[in-house]
Amino acid sequence: MAAVSDRLPAFPWDKLEPYKKTAAAHADGIVDLSVGTPVDPVPPLIQRALIEAADSPGYPTVWGTVALRDAITGWVRGRLGASAAEHRNVLPVVGSKELVAWLPTQLGLGAGDKVAYPRLAYPTYEVGARLCGAEAVVYDDPTALDPSGLKLLWLNSPSNPTGKVLAKEDLVRIVAWAREHGILLFSDECYLELGWDAEPVSVLHDDVCGGSYGGIVAVHSLSKRSNLAGYRAAFIAGDADVLGELLEIRKHGGMMTPAPVQAATVAALGDDAHVEEQRGRYAARRAALRAALEAHGFRVEHSEASLYLWVTRDEPCWETVAHLADLGILVAPGDFYGEAGARFVRVAFTATDERVEAAVKRLG
Repeated sequence: MAAVSDRLPAFPWDKLEPYKKTAAAHADGIVDLSVGTPVDPVPPLIQRALIEAADSPGYPTVWGTVALRDAITGWVRGRLGASAAEHRNVLPVVGSKELVAWLPTQLGLGAGDKVAYPRLAYPTYEVGARLCGAEAVVYDDPTALDPSGLKLLWLNSPSNPTGKVLAKEDLVRIVAWAREHGILLFSDECYLELGWDAEPVSVLHDDVCGGSYGGIVAVHSLSKRSNLAGYRAAFIAGDADVLGELLEIRKHGGMMTPAPVQAATVAALGDDAHVEEQRGRYAARRAALRAALEAHGFRVEHSEASLYLWVTRDEPCWETVAHLADLGILVAPGDFYGEAGARFVRVAFTATDERVEAAVKRLG
């Protein structure tokens, strides 16, 4: 067992514990803006769907119910602009992090293969490469990479941690490059419905991929847009051959979304009102925190989408973490996401209105 765990980096969040204790000692308690976990209630219609499906004694299927596949394909067509999507182009997964971590292994990658991801990125892309023994490669522009040995290319737009959004013309260029070199492209689009200063576009949009999903797959999650992080509800969509292979592997591995969660996902994807309501909450928190951080001397970069503000005081990130912890505010250091983030911190605006108000007061 140690041989596998030894391939992995140290779990970064453990390093935050001393600063968490400092922040928690504040007289008015901690304002935790570090992890970005949803705190608002699960919408009632989703809870009802889960409860009504609670009597599910049999095994669910890995591919999901027909109703679930209908809901996913309908959403992919309508929301992502992927007009040709069919059931064979979708596959539910048990939360997007599981998919990201185990995808290279399930694709059969290993020593001698390369997995590429953005220079500033969600750490699980690297974890996935390390788990299977592949080489992890970072990029600023993926089309500048050496394509030899590159088997899997990760995009992430909107970005975690920076909130940067790739323009449609950049997506077109990158998709064409990946196809030219026979590189499988996976696009992590879990924050696509949380655009603020830009409108994120999926790689599956007809204008990006030409209506063909060969060589491309998009990853989506209901954790943020529907407050379902605790449900582990997510799915992938795109290349039918790739998804078919993953389906067979996941059948053998028993990687099944629980039946009540499948029913809840159907309800969530069929309702836009709760998504807009949640967007409104996040928009107000984002505006309040951004103004307070800028008034406190921070500079905000990118941050045009997602649930985070990517900010700097032009100092080492751990100094910023310590400064904010003294105010009772916990944030994520930028170097969790790569060396290029060493002078930034990531500030989540997923805390309650009351905690955000507390943070704004302290920053003032």
